[in-house]
Amino acid sequence: ALRDDRAGWTTAERTEIANHASNGSWELIDRSSVPSGRALVRLIWVYKRKRSGALKARLCVQGCAQIPGVDFEQTFCATMRATSLRTLAALAVKRG
Repeated sequence: ALRDDRAGWTTAERTEIANHASNGSWELIDRSSVPSGRALVRLIWVYKRKRSGALKARLCVQGCAQIPGVDFEQTFCATMRATSLRTLAALAVKRG
């Protein structure tokens, strides 16, 4: 499946990297500038084909290798859409 859409996956990867660059979510450094005793955080690609057929590539950090306060300062928390929250609240009220 990946080989059939190689150009599409490459485009998805480039889009993901461009998004990170425009958000300023990382800083590209030279490997020689890493302080002794510190390790670079590894990255992995996660690929997904959306229901619409669109190809999505996400660049993810292997979180198990990170140290809070050293490797990261902020975390991501998934949020709920306002319409989903209202629907859930309405169902809770209706069912008591």
